Amino acid sequence: MCRLFCFALSIGTVLSVTAGAQNNQAARTIAIRAGVLVDPEQGTASRNQVILVQDTKIVSVGANVEIPSGATVIDLSRSTVLPGLFDAHTHLCMDVNLKRDAASYFLTTLRDPDSYRAVQGVANARSMLEAGFTSVRDVGNEGNYACTSVRAGIESGLIPGPTMITAGRIIAPYGGQFQLQPDKPQLGEPEYFFADSRDEMQKAIRQNAHFGATVIKIVVDDQPYIYSEDDIRFIVQEAARAGLKVAAHVWTAAGAHNAAAAGVASLEHLNGITDADLEVAKQHGVTAVFTPFPMASLRQLRDDDEARKEYADEISRLRSGHRVGLPIAFGTDAISELPGMSRGETSVQWIDSYIEAGFSAKDVVKAMIPTAAKLLGVDKERGAIRPQLAADIIATTGNPLEDITALKHVSFVMKNGRVIRTDR
Repeated sequence: MCRLFCFALSIGTVLSVTAGAQNNQAARTIAIRAGVLVDPEQGTASRNQVILVQDTKIVSVGANVEIPSGATVIDLSRSTVLPGLFDAHTHLCMDVNLKRDAASYFLTTLRDPDSYRAVQGVANARSMLEAGFTSVRDVGNEGNYACTSVRAGIESGLIPGPTMITAGRIIAPYGGQFQLQPDKPQLGEPEYFFADSRDEMQKAIRQNAHFGATVIKIVVDDQPYIYSEDDIRFIVQEAARAGLKVAAHVWTAAGAHNAAAAGVASLEHLNGITDADLEVAKQHGVTAVFTPFPMASLRQLRDDDEARKEYADEISRLRSGHRVGLPIAFGTDAISELPGMSRGETSVQWIDSYIEAGFSAKDVVKAMIPTAAKLLGVDKERGAIRPQLAADIIATTGNPLEDITALKHVSFVMKNGRVIRTDR
C-alpha cells in the first residue's frame, strides 16, 4: 500500500513540478518592441524589430516575429536598442579614497581590508550593470581574490552585476607597481604576485587558476627591470595550458614591444608604445585596451599641468592605434568616482576621450561591444542581439550610431533575460 501511495505521490509531484516549470517558462517569455535595433558589428540599424526572449536567451529577432499569447511585452518602440556594453579594463574592488589617501591607490590598498573591498565590488558591480555595462573584465588590484568572490556572488544569483572575467592577483617582477622599502617588503602582497623566475611565473599562474582567475594579468615594466619577450611568451604558453588569456600592462616602449612580440591577448594602457610596435601588435592579433582618462577624472589624480600633459599623451596614443587599424576594446581603468556619479556613470564618461581622438560613433560602439566581447572570449555567448545568445540588452532614447553620448543615458537594462532597470 505504501509503495503504491508513494509512487502515486511521486508521479503527482513530478506532474505538478513539470506543469509549474511550463507555466514559469511561459511567464518568462518576453517580447521587446524595438524602435531602432543596432547591429554593433556592422554599424547598422533596423527599424521596428521584435526581440523574443525566453528565460535567459534570445530566441528570435525580426520585423515579423509573432508574439506568443501570454508573453510580457516591453514597449521600446521610441528607443534605440542594442547589446549590453563592455568595459575591458575595470577595478571594481578598488575605490581610491582621494582625500584620505592623497589619491594614491597604494595607500588605499593598505588601509582598506579585502572584506571591505569585496563590499565595494558588490556596489560597483551593481552600478556598472545599471549604467548598461553587462560584461566587464576586472584586471586585478582586488587584494586577495576579492573580485573572484564578487563574481561568484553574481553567478550564483546572490547579487546583481555584469558577467565578470577576473584576473585574481596581478603577476609582476619584484615590487609590482609599488616602490617598496627593505624593512617593509610585505606591503606589496597580496596585491601583486611577485614572479621573477620561470618556476615563480608558473606557480603564480597555477595559483591564480586554482583560486578562480579567468584571465591572467601581468605588469611588464613598472620597475627598472622588465619581463623579456621570452618571459612573456613563457607566461602566455603556461596560461594557455590552463585555458586562460594574458593581459599585459605596459608603461614603456620596451615593455610594449616585448608584450606585443610575445603575442599576449591584450596590451593595457600602451604608454610609450611606438607606431612600429602598434604594427607588431596588429601582426600578432593583439587587442589594444587604451584607458584614456577624461580630463575630469585625471584632475582628481594629478595637478592641472600633469593632467593636461597626460591627457594629450593618451589621446595621441589612442589616435595612433586607431590609425594603424589595431583592434581596440573599450576599457576605463576607473578607480574612483566623479562627484555625484556612481562607478558605472563615471565609467561611461570615457566615451569623451574617444570623441576627442576622432573616433566615429560607429567605431566607439564597436570598441564597446563586439571587439571587447571577442577579447573577453564571450562572443559566442553574448555581445550581439541574435538567437541563442544571452539576452543582455540595453536601450537609450537617442541613437548612439549618430550620437555616441546617447550611451550616457541608458534607460533600459536587461541581463540574462531579467529586467534590471527601466525608466519608461
